[in-house]
Amino acid sequence: MADDYLVRIGKLIRDARQHRGWTQTQLAEALGTSQSAVNRIERGNQNISLEMIARIGEALDSEIVSLGYAGPMHLRVVGRRRLSGAIDVKTSKNACVALLCGSLLNKGRTVLRRVARIEEVFRLLEVLNSIGVRTRWINEGVDLEIVPPAELDMDAIDAEAARRTRSIIMFLGPLLHRMDTFRLPYAGGCDLGTRTIEPHMIALRRFGLDITATEGLYHAKVEQAIAPARPIVLTERGDTVTENALLAAARHDGVTVIRNASSNYMVQDLCFFLEALGVRVDGVGTTTLTVHGIPNIDVDVDYSPSEDPVEAMSLLAAAVVTESELTIRRVPIEFMEIELAVLEEMGLDHDRSAEYAADNGRTRLVDLTVRPSKLEAPIDKIHPMPFPGLNIDNVPFFAAIAAVAQGKTLIHDWVYDNRAIYLTDLNRLGGRLQLLDPHRVLVEGPTRWRAAEMMCPPALRPAVVVLLAMMAAEGTSVLRNVYVINRGYEELAERLNSVGAQIEIFRDI
Repeated sequence: MADDYLVRIGKLIRDARQHRGWTQTQLAEALGTSQSAVNRIERGNQNISLEMIARIGEALDSEIVSLGYAGPMHLRVVGRRRLSGAIDVKTSKNACVALLCGSLLNKGRTVLRRVARIEEVFRLLEVLNSIGVRTRWINEGVDLEIVPPAELDMDAIDAEAARRTRSIIMFLGPLLHRMDTFRLPYAGGCDLGTRTIEPHMIALRRFGLDITATEGLYHAKVEQAIAPARPIVLTERGDTVTENALLAAARHDGVTVIRNASSNYMVQDLCFFLEALGVRVDGVGTTTLTVHGIPNIDVDVDYSPSEDPVEAMSLLAAAVVTESELTIRRVPIEFMEIELAVLEEMGLDHDRSAEYAADNGRTRLVDLTVRPSKLEAPIDKIHPMPFPGLNIDNVPFFAAIAAVAQGKTLIHDWVYDNRAIYLTDLNRLGGRLQLLDPHRVLVEGPTRWRAAEMMCPPALRPAVVVLLAMMAAEGTSVLRNVYVINRGYEELAERLNSVGAQIEIFRDI
């Protein structure tokens, strides 16, 4: 009986290690033991103590390998530490989730390079695996291989995983070409107020998709004979709306014109991926996309998504609020130029390298060095606009930056209902932010940050903004339940520690 338990525990450890993308050697290094010992543990051939099980669970950040329920992850932050050195920007979260959805278009093998290892990706992989798609991390866990089945089993979909990501909405575009009826769980994700799917439906009805929402499910029915007879005009220039329309158009046997399309970074990456699948897309980078669809896509494709401009902005903000000199490498400059122009007017001292190409061969990158600067509040308000305007997801970082600038800054976050409210959590750390209405907040600086213990805001970018302020605060802060940060950032605490931060990951006992 004991041997049976050891085998079962070993299998759990092996599965958790492979899910994280580690080799046995990497796990052994994290535990301070040998690769052969890890091999024996995974084969059930070595006695294992409760302490070792707990250590393995912590190393793998896995609630599977734990003593009961491990509980949420928290961060303990020792502030007022200067950052230094260089840090690389990871691949785009939003591009990676779009490409995972886009892989459903292809009957062949899809390999995505340097995929962001984040909770949003893990949830989508759980959904894909549940409906029969085979996925595995390859090349020491750096790249992801995706192989679809001949038929998807939508009745077996992992509803819990699907409801924890709003990205599931982008299954609609690919699936409408694969089956006449299917069901999807309601989309979840950040708590940012009411976000209707009607703009998606306005576009997808043109491909014969009809949806009825009941009992927590979208019930989809497709009339395959219906196809766009004229250009599709999107009622909002949204990123996921544009991506869904692109995914639907990719396997439509004909030419689809999409107007008022987003030209943001993740949309461009999806267009480049579709071109790798053999789908011609004219107008990439503009608001009018012309898609020459292919009804049958069966190719082996290898694609490298580009870097994440929002993570680049996060790292830039970290340097600014901690008054540090930091080099941020592989910044997709095309999608940061407005932000940098605003920061230059505020007095940011920085320089950038010559441009070079991302691994996709199309996106322009630079290395950006930020130095301690005396910032002044901008004359105009900070507000987002569709690309090429200031990125919607970068607006919250200006709250932290404005808090260290001299003067008052008005931030108008008009897109989301609740996000500006979450920014006032900075007041717990010494900030002076006045909420004018659900969309506008007035930030007064400079700020003398102070340590605090608080719950993580339920929205991704405000949560990271709070973490950055803790890094600038005198003393030790605690940020509780940081799952939302793990949704969008890969090992953020560890990577910030690599350039001088002091952030400890822990769980309640």
